[in-house]
Amino acid sequence: MSDNSELNEPAITYNTLDDRDAFRLINAIKKGISYSFFERLAKNIPFSLREWASYLHLSERSLQRYKKVKGTFGAAASEKIIEIMMLNKYGIEVFGDQQKFNTWLNTKNVALGGIKPKELLDSSFGIGMLKDELTRIEHGVLA
Repeated sequence: MSDNSELNEPAITYNTLDDRDAFRLINAIKKGISYSFFERLAKNIPFSLREWASYLHLSERSLQRYKKVKGTFGAAASEKIIEIMMLNKYGIEVFGDQQKFNTWLNTKNVALGGIKPKELLDSSFGIGMLKDELTRIEHGVLA
């Protein structure tokens, strides 16, 4: 009989990423996200390695090293990965598909001071602003 007390992957998937089960997300963040799990999540979002490195406050070389050694991200990077994935899922719900959400992320936005929304993904505060903006869009409050 095998010991199941240690999980190799967080008990989360892209489809279950939401804040309804906050304790599961907190536990996954504390354990850290493995690079292989990050890769599976990140395939849903067409960001370059350079963009991910910027959002996670890591160098591209560090990300390549995580991949090579099959490393696990620390809590700060794991939390940012989860936040971005949750925002992406919400964006798809609001816009209807990934491509429309990507277009929004890459288009300068007057409500955000004339910057592209994806330029705010490097901080939790910025991600919160984007979530608020998506909520306004969802409810038709565009001003």
